[in-house]
This record gives sequence, structure tokens and C-alpha cells, in this order.
Amino acid sequence: MTVTSIHEYDLAPDTTDEQFERAVADAERDGLFDLPGLAEHRFLKGIKGERAGQYTALWTYGSRAAWERLWGPPGDPVAPSEYPQRWQEWERRLAPLLAGDPDRVRFTSYRAVAPLREE
Repeated sequence: MTVTSIHEYDLAPDTTDEQFERAVADAERDGLFDLPGLAEHRFLKGIKGERAGQYTALWTYGSRAAWERLWGPPGDPVAPSEYPQRWQEWERRLAPLLAGDPDRVRFTSYRAVAPLREE
């Protein structure tokens, strides 16, 4: 089963949408999201609801084992110094744009559940 992590980004008051979106595009171009086991990623901007106007990223990993190889198991996460080099570079670029430490963004990781089967 896949694992999807949802990261919620709160931009610093002086960060523009254009700056954030350019940082994402630059990181894409530079291959910073080419992580082992990461099957798909997507950046989103809220259009309605609690996070309207704010940014979120969805990170989908091919399996829980792949996710744990990168980030460690839920009860024993890897230290930031052990993150993949590409992710560390992403966080360095992201830091000046956020209201807080990029390693402290609100996030939740979810495991996929089997679809219901009709009998």
C-alpha cells in the first residue's frame, strides 16, 4: 500500500506567491524531488476552506517500506542530518520563504486503505 504525506506550508509575510512557485519550479528543474520511492508529488494552492490561498504538497510513496527507508518508522524518524541530500537542499531553499522552520511544517502521513469490495 502507498503512503501519502500532506505538508502544509505557511509562507512568511513578505513571501509572494510568485517567489514560492518559482522556488518549486526551480527545485523541480534541479531534480530535488527525485527521491527513491517517491512515486508522485504535487503542489496545491487552496481555493476554498480552511487553507484557501495557502500552499500544500502531496508526496506519494510507492510503499510504506519506501517511505520508511527515507524518513524512518513513525516512532523513530531519521534525524534531519540523515535526510536525502536533495531534500536537505529543498529545505535550505524553502527556509527563507516560510514563516517557520521547514522541518517543522504541519504534516500528516497516511497509509492507503484497501478499496471496499462489493460481494
